[in-house]
Amino acid sequence: MQFSVGSTGDSYDNALAESVNGAYKAELVRDRLFESVGRLELEMAGWVVWWNESRLHQGLGYRMPDEVVVDVLSLV
Repeated sequence: MQFSVGSTGDSYDNALAESVNGAYKAELVRDRLFESVGRLELEMAGWVVWWNESRLHQGLGYRMPDEVVVDVLSLV
């Protein structure tokens, strides 16, 4: 196993979180008004699922995580 973020206490520690937060704000929140906090929470949950499960990841060869899991499981 290899760590994908910096070591504790260095400037890279927070870079991944800041990148995700920036994408979240730009893609979902910026310049939008939500009718309620509940509506924002629902849309945020959907965005997080998309980010984690359906988005094409550069580190996975521009594949979705689900595709990679299927590939790995087929090897077992």
